[in-house]
Amino acid sequence: MASPTSCPKCDHDQFVRAGVVQKRQRWRCKHCGYHFTVNKLGKRVDPYYVVKALQLHLEGISLREIERILGVSHTAVAGWIKQYHIKAPEQRDYRPTYKVLDHAELQAYVADRSHVTGAGMMITELGDKFMVIRWERFRHDR
Repeated sequence: MASPTSCPKCDHDQFVRAGVVQKRQRWRCKHCGYHFTVNKLGKRVDPYYVVKALQLHLEGISLREIERILGVSHTAVAGWIKQYHIKAPEQRDYRPTYKVLDHAELQAYVADRSHVTGAGMMITELGDKFMVIRWERFRHDR
């Protein structure tokens, strides 16, 4: 149970318990008589995953796919996009694909140059693994 450090109204540090409201402890300040509850702290996600989720979104990876990759809720990712005012990626003539590789697999993948032509590539760290994101251009038949 979280206990307050001071009264939110008068900043006095002496208070007593004053019942429970909606399963949350209520407090009363001894100095001014103000009744209050302590704000509940939500579950926090490591900022590393917030940054990675936003990077993946900007690269065109879908919210559900980000959820599967990072293990964070797609609704949380949508909330971060709104919170940090991230603009949705524009429609492009290419689509991203990705692979998650360990260090040895990454070395072999980069050494094989056959996948380099006609595509862009980004490598990002993902915990103890690496993610390779490639953009393959759509071919338009005219």
